Amino acid sequence: MNSHLFRRAALAVSVAAVLPLTLSACSSDDSSKDSASGSTASASAPASPSADDSMTMDKPFGPACSSVPKEGAGSFDGMAQDPVATAASNNKELSTLVAAVKQAGLVDTLNNAQNITVFAPTNDAFSKIPKADLDALLANKAELTKVLTYHVVGEKLTPKQLEKGSFDTLEKSKVTTAGSGMEYTVNDSSKVVCGNVPTANATVYIVDTVLMPPK
Repeated sequence: MNSHLFRRAALAVSVAAVLPLTLSACSSDDSSKDSASGSTASASAPASPSADDSMTMDKPFGPACSSVPKEGAGSFDGMAQDPVATAASNNKELSTLVAAVKQAGLVDTLNNAQNITVFAPTNDAFSKIPKADLDALLANKAELTKVLTYHVVGEKLTPKQLEKGSFDTLEKSKVTTAGSGMEYTVNDSSKVVCGNVPTANATVYIVDTVLMPPK
């Protein structure tokens, strides 16, 4: 009888010794699984916006920007070195605007101004005006000057300011802007097709429609 009780006691001691080791191993396995699961969840979580994303709007943007040369005087880097009228003369898409600026005698005015914004209509924008009307405008220096200076604001505007803005122009009337992201309009009708283009003395927003000052 005593021998039987001794064997039962020994068995109990053995089980008691093994059980904590087994529980510890299970706990360690679960912890490892949790850790691995946490690592997987962390790896699959979406990355937060990078610094590059936040800097996108510091650079030129818009569909027409793709037609700008990658190098040379007409590239973004080249235009950044020249005052605005000179920079525009190196962009073939702005040749009608440049001719109009020369016709109005505004080259020096624009090149010598400091910290301005120019809404620059493309050649296609000018082609929307009936030819007879455009010829008449180009022949009338006073009216041409009025139209061209209506495209110039006396401060450098950021895309953020264009989201909902109203700005005095050199012509003395206001232009209004609206939009967000990479899509903006001026006076509810003219779309920015390549925006935030730097020149030595101005920020340029190339637009697809000529802006006409209020009568």
